[in-house]
Amino acid sequence: MIAAYLWGTPNGYKIAISLEEMGLDYEIEWVNIGTGEQHEPEYLKISPNGKIPAIVDHDTGISLMESGAILQYLAEKTGKFGGDTERGRWAVTQWLHWQMGGLGPMMGQTNHFRGLKDKVPYGETRYMNETVRLFGVLDKQLEGRDYITGDYSIADMAAVAWAGMAPMMEDERLTGCTNVMAWIERNVARPATARAIALSPG
Repeated sequence: MIAAYLWGTPNGYKIAISLEEMGLDYEIEWVNIGTGEQHEPEYLKISPNGKIPAIVDHDTGISLMESGAILQYLAEKTGKFGGDTERGRWAVTQWLHWQMGGLGPMMGQTNHFRGLKDKVPYGETRYMNETVRLFGVLDKQLEGRDYITGDYSIADMAAVAWAGMAPMMEDERLTGCTNVMAWIERNVARPATARAIALSPG
């Protein structure tokens, strides 16, 4: 049994997606980041950085924070979605790290600046432009491919949780990336992914 400490954010949903797609036995402990539960002493024992997601695998006794590390751990544990060859594993790894270091943080910063009451045009423009650039990178990678590295993988699980927010951002430069939009639809149509997306902390 895996205890998954999540909240309704892209980083939380990417772990829910992986648990459903891999068919793992799990239970969710919702950590309300709006009320500061991520800073409670008991949770900090599991996730010293005070962020979600985190997991505790009661089968192995392994506790992990950071969504990228969790995805790699679960892929290795199950032998699923991490790449079937050495070349494939490294392809998945590089695109997982691309999401962790680029797409997620840039979209997060974009949404932060867009949501400010007192606008900071430089910040909003800077991060939106970088998000647009990253969508272009992903759009090009998806040319002729159903999924980021060809076969469905943890790279897709990680990236779609963020990229799926594009329509909410109301920027045609994002929604105009037709390969990305079609890929999002393919992901959402997967039954396991749909079940994960339907989970709600409410």
